[in-house]
Order: sequence, then C-alpha cells, then structure tokens
Amino acid sequence: MKIGLFGGTFDPIHLGHLRAVKEVAERFGLVKTILIPAAQPPHKPHLDIAPARDRLEMIRLAVASREVFEISDIELKRTGPSYTIDTLRHFNNLPGAGGRTYYLIMGLDAFLEIDTWKAYLDIFKQAPVIIMARPSTGAGTGSPSWGRVAEFIGNKISREYRCSDREARHAGGEYKPIHFMDVSLLDISGTRIREFVHKGKSIQFLVPEKVERYIRQRGLYQ
Repeated sequence: MKIGLFGGTFDPIHLGHLRAVKEVAERFGLVKTILIPAAQPPHKPHLDIAPARDRLEMIRLAVASREVFEISDIELKRTGPSYTIDTLRHFNNLPGAGGRTYYLIMGLDAFLEIDTWKAYLDIFKQAPVIIMARPSTGAGTGSPSWGRVAEFIGNKISREYRCSDREARHAGGEYKPIHFMDVSLLDISGTRIREFVHKGKSIQFLVPEKVERYIRQRGLYQ
C-alpha cells in the first residue's frame, strides 16, 4: 500500500496544496495522502502562525468527506520544533507498517534546503521522496532545475545515486528513490492569503469555501 505524507504549516491550507497533492497521488498510485500540520517549523522559529487548533480545523474542513486524504496531528502533540525525521520514524514504526510504503512529498525549494534539516540523510533511508516542481521550472533532463537537483543529490546526499529523467535511484545501500514531478502548483500562498485577509480583500477561490468561512468567523489574520 502506497501512502503519501505531506507536511507544512498550512496557515491556511489552500487549493494549491490540495490540487498538487491530488496530482501526485494519481501519478504514483497513492491510496491516500496524510496531511501533517507542523507545530513550529524549525527553520522559522519566530514565525507568527495561527494557533494549532485553528490550522487543524481548517484542514479538517478542507478535506471533509474526501477519503483520499487523512490528517495526522502527530507533530502538534510533540513539544518543541517539528522534525520530519521524527515523523517518518513514527509512521514506519506503526503496527502493520511493513505492508505500507510511505512517500514523503515536498516542494522543490524545500528539497534544495533539506541538508539543513535534522538528520537529513536518514530521511532518505526512511522513505522515497517525491519532489513537486512547477512546470515552468522545467524538472526534466537537461533543464537548469534538474541540473541543480542532480548536483545537489550528488554533493549533499550520495554520489551513488543514478539520475535519469525525473528519477534518481541509489546504486545500493539503504537510500530510497527520489522522484520528480511537474504539478499544477497554483500561484497561491499562505502569505498572500493572510495579506488579503488583513487588507480586507476576498480570498474566494483561493481556499475551500468552508475554510474561507472559518477564517472569517474566527477573525484569523486580521
């Protein structure tokens, strides 16, 4: 069974998140994708984010009745920063995990900073990684973005990876494959949504209707 793991602050969750992850699920045959809101991003310790209960509730509203999505509050239950390696180990140690393959889903920018994450090399021992790239970045062979990624893999992860078009596989050992995919990354960001709300602008069609209503009712991002 293939299962996606997609983490982030989700402040707030928006249609760009959902569309991209949906396309990844279809491409890789993921049975479901688990959305994992972070308590406190370790790279943004001073980031002023909405309370965890509100971010979690917005995710619940966004994916209600959509069986392809699940939500985990595992990082919200931990104290301190949210580290991806701890989350991966949690899922891989669950009962019955031997019959599942967890795929870590992330954006291109995040991948190119992964060498600054806690125990980042162990991440590639825990799960295959799927990197989402905007079509305009050109993730295919010969493109500047692909060249950056391939160089990064060799310099920062392992020179034993063998890169082909949109995929890198390790020649041996414990390291898992790294996959690349162009997705319809809509020009939507949590920052823009928060700014729109603060300025009294509409966020219709940027977030699900239930999320828009929740933000208004709770007075978030004012």
